[in-house]
Amino acid sequence: MDSLSSSFLPTFPTHSKNSHPTTAKTPTFPKISSVQIEDKPRATTTKTPPHQPLIKKAPPPTYSRAPPRKPPPSLPASIFNAADSFINAFIDPPVKPSVDPRHVLSDNFAPVDELPPTECHVAEGALPPSLDGAYIRNGPNPQFLPRGPYHLFDGDGMLHALTISNGRATLCSRYVKTYKYKIERERGFPVIPNVFSGFNGLSASAARGAVTAARLISGQFNPANGIGLANTSLALIGNRLHALGESDLPYSVKIDKNGEIHTLGRHDFDGKLFMSMTAHPKTDHETGETFAFRYGPAPPFLTYFRIDANGEKQPDVPIFSMTSPSFLHDFAITKKYAIFNEIQLGMNPMEMVAGGSPVAANPRKVPRVGILPRYATDESEMRWFEVSGFNTVHAINAWEEDGGDTVVVVAPNILSVEHTLERLDLIHASVEKLKINLKNGTVSRHPLSTRNLDFGVINPSYIARKNKYVYAAVGDPMPKVSGIVKLDVSVTEEDRRDCIVGSRMFGPGCFAGEPFFVAREPENPNADEDEDDGYVVTYVHDENKGESQFLVMDAKSPTLATVAAVRLPRRVPYGFHGLFVRESDLNKL
Repeated sequence: MDSLSSSFLPTFPTHSKNSHPTTAKTPTFPKISSVQIEDKPRATTTKTPPHQPLIKKAPPPTYSRAPPRKPPPSLPASIFNAADSFINAFIDPPVKPSVDPRHVLSDNFAPVDELPPTECHVAEGALPPSLDGAYIRNGPNPQFLPRGPYHLFDGDGMLHALTISNGRATLCSRYVKTYKYKIERERGFPVIPNVFSGFNGLSASAARGAVTAARLISGQFNPANGIGLANTSLALIGNRLHALGESDLPYSVKIDKNGEIHTLGRHDFDGKLFMSMTAHPKTDHETGETFAFRYGPAPPFLTYFRIDANGEKQPDVPIFSMTSPSFLHDFAITKKYAIFNEIQLGMNPMEMVAGGSPVAANPRKVPRVGILPRYATDESEMRWFEVSGFNTVHAINAWEEDGGDTVVVVAPNILSVEHTLERLDLIHASVEKLKINLKNGTVSRHPLSTRNLDFGVINPSYIARKNKYVYAAVGDPMPKVSGIVKLDVSVTEEDRRDCIVGSRMFGPGCFAGEPFFVAREPENPNADEDEDDGYVVTYVHDENKGESQFLVMDAKSPTLATVAAVRLPRRVPYGFHGLFVRESDLNKL
């Protein structure tokens, strides 16, 4: 793909990662795909001594010749592109660090090109047979380097899949071939505006809205085909693997035996899902059912539904008792209930008029927790409980106690929710245990750790039932992860001690992403008695050397000791959520 024409490049203030805006200059943003990284083959297969790094330093990247230029855009497209450039330069330049691409895409947040299946070297230990399958991590990777404001959440979805078989590993990185990705690749320039960074302020919203409407009328894109990025997470539902983003339908993907990633297309569950769904559906591994929801800016602001074990979507349950639009990113389930947290973060038009994001915190709003029977056919049995200061973006798990009279939720509570979208470095999340007595309506909660923790995961077979262990990421800040801790959430409220029982920090300049737990013997009928018998896996990047690895840790070990480390052929950028899919499930896709 050709580089962006310099006539479309805006001029706006620049600043370093930790400084205020300084003098203006014109950035030269090339298209991402004009850069390809090639590593020289490595001959050694010997184990690296303990005092040396696990990954040898890669040779400098080589730059391939840019592919032939596409025909110039049509006259209408040229006019719209020029209008975009004017907006980016004069009406809404990326002044704030949270939307300045030179800040947001610095270091290992910088995008990479696609990578075909490439064999990796196991640098330490050995990959256990339990990991035969694929670990896939989703995350933002903009197809075009931004010409104006860009938020971390706005990048095109790219999957980084490490396929493992018989102790050998293969890495493949591919874009999710969404409609947005394909139409913009075909045209050679961005067409659909960024949701999180494109509508900050009334003037910017009006200007970009007008250009978007003009592109729509001129036939440059059709929103009926989807505008989502599929950049957030993955889920295995009814023998289908989906890449998810909550602004669109799921995109079905497949990983073949060679480790190649294929996008099969948008999946609407035989026409029964005609709008978006959460990027965090919950699957009850005992019943095979999946539970999900969607939220939006217009009533009903929340809609709940479930998908049976055969992948058949059941009717929607609209929730009209949520009376204002809330940023409802995740939820939890128990064996009897679905649990939603209506937080202080939501659609805020007045903030947008003042020049801020359309999604902002409302300090006057009291958060509520809603509990709905998970097989409800309407919202008549929905109960709401006010829980002051309880703002959860992610949920870890939930279950019932006291014969079903008490609902317990474990989740990281964002203590500075007003910074959620603009200052991730100021966010502190405290993992808490919330208890709601359904008989008398009393609510109690207490923190489980003082550390800044999020991206908490459990043994997936314990979803919707009482668990003991949680593996959580230490934010530095999120989504950069400086370490992984193991929590024992069975500690009682009266004990009042920190629940961390295991810890693994990655060292200076080394950061990981969300951990994921893989059971060692998931089919063993006695495995239920050994909840932490398995492995914690994640990608780790060394910013000092520009190198990445796939790390396998012993989930039982108090130090989360290394079981295996796989040297990756090139870096994997920081991203969002991942999933491990066993080989037997991959074969069913």
